[in-house]
Amino acid sequence: MGARALRSADGRVEGVLTRDLPCPAEKIWEYLTDPKYLPLWLAQGQVEVGPGGFARLDFGQSGSVIDSPVTQAIPLQALDYSWSAPGEPERPLRWRLRVVAPAETRLLLSVTTPEADDPARALAGWDAHLEMLAAALEGVPVKFPFQHFQAVRAALSVELLQGDLQSAS
Repeated sequence: MGARALRSADGRVEGVLTRDLPCPAEKIWEYLTDPKYLPLWLAQGQVEVGPGGFARLDFGQSGSVIDSPVTQAIPLQALDYSWSAPGEPERPLRWRLRVVAPAETRLLLSVTTPEADDPARALAGWDAHLEMLAAALEGVPVKFPFQHFQAVRAALSVELLQGDLQSAS
């Protein structure tokens, strides 16, 4: 499990999820962008990192589909797109990779969602997918960890209800 921070401003909630992963940034970047690795931890689809690229991911049974332009792609460092389908509110995802040791990389995922979207559910879902990513990187892919999702969602719901958020300036 990793760290998380929450901020609220202008009717939106941003959660930053952090994981220190015992592998090089190159391998994590592959798992974030290569269609053969995406289904192991996220969903079927593709993330095109070239000019004019799109993130198109289909979460299958949940009915969620991402179809968003990639707004930033700096190999081994940064990847941005929205967790939205056309016509939906923007829900930016910002992936950042920071090398902390020769074979260790810090992954930061910023998830921003409208307060009306149930931010606890969204953040808990992405937290669960990061657990799946960590397992896939170790060579032992796991199914969606529903109990982990439920526990994180409950904890985040309490934090949000109590207003335990940083104010974004």
